[in-house]
Amino acid sequence: MPRSAVGGWRALALSLPLLVAGCATHLSTSDAPAIAQSGPRPDVDFRRLAPRPYTPPDWPESLEARVLLPDTPDGAPRPAALLVHGGGWQRRSPDDMTAIAERLARRGYVTVNVAYRFAPEYRFPAQLEDLEQAVAWIHERAQAWRIDTGRLVGVGYSSGAHLVSLLALTGEQDRLAAVLAGGLPSDLMKFDDGRLVVEFIGGTRAEKPEAYRQASPITHVDADAPPHFLFHGRWDGLVPVDHATDFHAALEAHGVASELYLQHYRGHFTGFLLRDGAIEAGIAFLDRQLRDD
Repeated sequence: MPRSAVGGWRALALSLPLLVAGCATHLSTSDAPAIAQSGPRPDVDFRRLAPRPYTPPDWPESLEARVLLPDTPDGAPRPAALLVHGGGWQRRSPDDMTAIAERLARRGYVTVNVAYRFAPEYRFPAQLEDLEQAVAWIHERAQAWRIDTGRLVGVGYSSGAHLVSLLALTGEQDRLAAVLAGGLPSDLMKFDDGRLVVEFIGGTRAEKPEAYRQASPITHVDADAPPHFLFHGRWDGLVPVDHATDFHAALEAHGVASELYLQHYRGHFTGFLLRDGAIEAGIAFLDRQLRDD
């Protein structure tokens, strides 16, 4: 290979980290994104508990939670995060959220990474009922795990983001304090009766319009909505980016704190696998909301 070509490839390789670092547009309803105002914060170690059921014995399906307990000062209450994986409401596992759970635990969050029932065997709202059970289970163990239940947040991607956002917006009791959601399908009426959504709801938009409305987070946005941090790939062909931009605008219109982290050159799967700085920015947002509360 000519020397000039070698030099060109070397320059490209050296520049790639810089290109990736600048591959996002970060919008905030406040003066500046939380990550721009957050100072250095040391990480802590954490302890991993064995997976355990969070559902009662008579639940239609036994579901497990994976819990990480951070090593924070004795007696101090900690925030907690409920993590929910994606997979079109019908596949994948909590394995997908392990790295994010570990990052949150190192930042002092008790993390509860859960499984849920899958479509099409179980249709909406079964999955939401699973998460409501998970929240109740966390509250029951709050004293033992030193959880401040007023600082319980939801974290999810894709269908997991949909479920935690819907839980945060519709929960009458024990509502989540904030949400970190990536690749969020915020309005199910926007989908052209694709298989995953039809099997999740149990019918098409024409057949079950009210169910689609109830299952769409954007339908439930009001002035009491919890703050949301949203990250989304601009090239997302599975959940188009207007799901995020419209949802961010709806939150902003109601005066709800929101940040939108748009990932350039990212699709639905690469937006999750190559998260860039989205998770760090999201955790900074959660920290700010919990501190403000």
